[in-house]
Amino acid sequence: MSAVSLPPLPPTPEEGYRPGGRSIADIVDREHQQLLTLLDQLTGPDAAPQEGLAVLTAALSRHLSAEEQYLLPAVRAALPDAAERVDAEINADAALLATLKALSDETLTEVVERVRRHVDRVGALVAELRAVATEEELIRLGNRLEIAEEAAPTRPHPGTPATPPWNRIVEPAVGVVDKVRDVVTRRPTYLADLPEPPRD
Repeated sequence: MSAVSLPPLPPTPEEGYRPGGRSIADIVDREHQQLLTLLDQLTGPDAAPQEGLAVLTAALSRHLSAEEQYLLPAVRAALPDAAERVDAEINADAALLATLKALSDETLTEVVERVRRHVDRVGALVAELRAVATEEELIRLGNRLEIAEEAAPTRPHPGTPATPPWNRIVEPAVGVVDKVRDVVTRRPTYLADLPEPPRD
């Protein structure tokens, strides 16, 4: 029995079933920390801008897409009083993606500020969701989020739908095109694609 009303998820096979995987709250918190670390590297003295900007763009595009597909709908369903904040976050995501689309050394400062605000606002929503949802619900949402991220676009597309069900249909299709372009151009899209930062 669910503790809160969440978006449709695959049925559980039996009573007492405990899914494997990581909680959506833990995944989002970890990704936020990774994004902040990457931003610190990109704005530091030993930054490798071009590769780093490509990875930041891909990581943020995947992250925002998956959040809009599963995290934000879950928050809206579980926390009706947070609906306005969810709407505001979707609008902020669109503005961040638009800025990301024109990302350069000159616009990096604006992206950094927008990402830091995103981390603060979404972090607060995650903490509230964690307080009302069961661990099983959070894990099942985490599994869906990870699947969505793997299929998500690696480039910003601020004009695509930002709410279910359409974003769950359009985003994977756009993601396929992005991934083909990434392969053809040998564009780095993961943190592991970046050279190790120098050690002190």
